[in-house]
Amino acid sequence: MEKKNAHAFGFRKENYKFLIIGLAVNIIGYLLMIGGAAKDPNTFDESELFSEVRITVAPILIVAGFVIILYSIMKKPASSKGAEVEPASSSADNTSK
Repeated sequence: MEKKNAHAFGFRKENYKFLIIGLAVNIIGYLLMIGGAAKDPNTFDESELFSEVRITVAPILIVAGFVIILYSIMKKPASSKGAEVEPASSSADNTSK
C-alpha cells in the first residue's frame, strides 16, 4: 500500500499568480502616491500635493493589493478526486490494531 505525502507545499501556480498580481497592484499604488516632482522648488502647488490620485486612488490600490496578497496566501488548492489525502492517524488508532 502506497502512502501519500500529507505535508505537501500549500502554494500552487494559481496562488503565485494572485501573489504577483497583488504585489503589482501595491507597487502601482505606491508609485501613484509618490507623484511627480515640483517644477519650481520655491513655489507650493497645493493642487499637486493634495490631488485625488494621491489622496484617494493610491490608498485604495494599496489596500486592494494587500487584500489580493492575503487571498493568495489563504486560498486552498482545489482538490481533485484522485489526489485526496487521508488525514494522519493518531497514535491511539495505531495501538488498537
